[in-house]
Amino acid sequence: MDLEAVCGPSVPFFKMQGCGNDFVCVDNRVLAYDPEAMPELVMAVCRKAFGVGADGMIFLDHAPEGSGLAYKWHFFNADGSRAEMCGNGSRCAARLAWMLGIAPSRHVFGTDAGPIEAEVDEESNLVTVQLTEPKDLRLDMTVEIEQQEFPLHFVNTGVPHAVAVVEHLEAVDVWKLGRAIRFHEAFKPAGTNVNFIAPDGAGRLSLRTYERGVEDETYACGTGAVASAVIARELGLAGDETVVTTTGGEELGVILRDGKAYLRGAAELVFTGSFFPQSLGIES
Repeated sequence: MDLEAVCGPSVPFFKMQGCGNDFVCVDNRVLAYDPEAMPELVMAVCRKAFGVGADGMIFLDHAPEGSGLAYKWHFFNADGSRAEMCGNGSRCAARLAWMLGIAPSRHVFGTDAGPIEAEVDEESNLVTVQLTEPKDLRLDMTVEIEQQEFPLHFVNTGVPHAVAVVEHLEAVDVWKLGRAIRFHEAFKPAGTNVNFIAPDGAGRLSLRTYERGVEDETYACGTGAVASAVIARELGLAGDETVVTTTGGEELGVILRDGKAYLRGAAELVFTGSFFPQSLGIES
């Protein structure tokens, strides 16, 4: 049977995951999908059960001529909101671009947060990315949650992150408390991602993250791991190099050096396939 005759044109995709953060990736150099129309497609594709299902969607695209970039990306959260940056997504994008021959193992690509340097280990699944310089550091904040003062810290590592140090990480209601902080007036209008961390021995942290745009706890968050390491160092809980254990049980390495932040971790191509936009309710 000719599937496209029945279901309409298909779109090839690559399913990537980095420490449990999963992404649907497409080569938009070929697809040439209009960025203005991307949010509608993203919401349909990322919807679990009815679509492919993912935390977000990545479009690899041509870089502006003369920019010196290997490519640029359009990154969207599952709810269709465009995000400036995603640490785990950036590692997945870099490894996929290398696997597809779009870029060499060491390259720079464009994001809404600025250029990102990436290095793909050709002998393993590990990718190191230099994220944008952490900024807007605020320590010892307090916000009122259900008539109680809750201590927080804040830093932007390409996207905004609130960080709370907790004693019993497993006991935190990440969805309820994370959601309350994410939409708190202190972080309006953009809102914030929310990280709960617990020191786990010298140079180690355990992390749980409520992600803005996904609107739930995720297995990992790369920019959240970096934000947590930055705050932990400022509070004297960690040094320049930190190993962060995520909800999914994976480990992310964070190196803070000369004002720069580096994130290292695994990025895997899980499967490839094709989806049918018409079956997802997308006309074009």
